[in-house]
Amino acid sequence: MPDTPQLLMFIAAGWLLNLTPGPDVLYIVSSALKSGVRAGLVAALGIVSGCFVHMFAAALGVGALLATSATAFSVLKWLGAAYLVWMGVRLLLSRSGASRIDLPAQALPERALAELRRIYLRGFLTNVLNPKVALFFLAFVPQFIAPDTPDKVTAFLLLGLLFNLNSLPINFGYAWLAGWAARRVQAVQRTLNWLDRLAGAMFIGFGLRLALSDNPVH
Repeated sequence: MPDTPQLLMFIAAGWLLNLTPGPDVLYIVSSALKSGVRAGLVAALGIVSGCFVHMFAAALGVGALLATSATAFSVLKWLGAAYLVWMGVRLLLSRSGASRIDLPAQALPERALAELRRIYLRGFLTNVLNPKVALFFLAFVPQFIAPDTPDKVTAFLLLGLLFNLNSLPINFGYAWLAGWAARRVQAVQRTLNWLDRLAGAMFIGFGLRLALSDNPVH
């Protein structure tokens, strides 16, 4: 494990990276705006679950495979791009006025619970189908592992766990702020339909950017 200054730098860098808007942040915010804080929190948990998949994949060498195999990277890249575009199209075609699900857990009807499960799964897929997340773990985390560390895989997993857990306050913060705005600002509520359209267009843009991105294999 890195020493204290390096560890603090790792935590700070992780927070800055998680503050940067991208498909994950967009999904959390759009879920919270449309269906409330609880939906945004569930979306964040789905995103972080996908990060754990990438973390273990990178530790086991799958990330290295994606970095060296043009075919493996291309397959996952196109799957991820197609999924992001599909999410964008769904938002573009969605209807406004979706029901909110900010009730206490014991009061949630089965339909709302099913919607939360769908939100979680979509967040998970939004993250896990993006090969760049695996490459990020492969490129970012090893910088903070000392060359003389005896068990580099364990150090990698511990740092990856720390990175994912540190992302939760940022992601939960995005969910809470978006949900708070949707509940209290009438202008936001009146324009949720347009926000869905904007989010849909951005998801399609993210998907196209991923599809057109260069393969890291040289």
